Amino acid sequence: MTTGATDSPAALYGNASLVFGVLGLITAVIVGYVGLAFPVLFGALGVTFGALGLAKRLHRARCVTGLTTGALALLYLVFLLFTFGG
Repeated sequence: MTTGATDSPAALYGNASLVFGVLGLITAVIVGYVGLAFPVLFGALGVTFGALGLAKRLHRARCVTGLTTGALALLYLVFLLFTFGG
């Protein structure tokens, strides 16, 4: 018989990283419509939660996916700014 919950809030790092990373990538593609703040925010949160989840070693596949998509969103924005920024 268990006396307490075995889950911790840190177990949600993978899910949060995945959601923020995918949202960052989607909003980076439509940056002309939503502005620059949303993709930067979502991408940075995806990378942050992915790194925290990998450090805690929970849900590694989700953390790596969120980390990768968040980093791709940020790199895509940097590429756009250097290409068309003047």
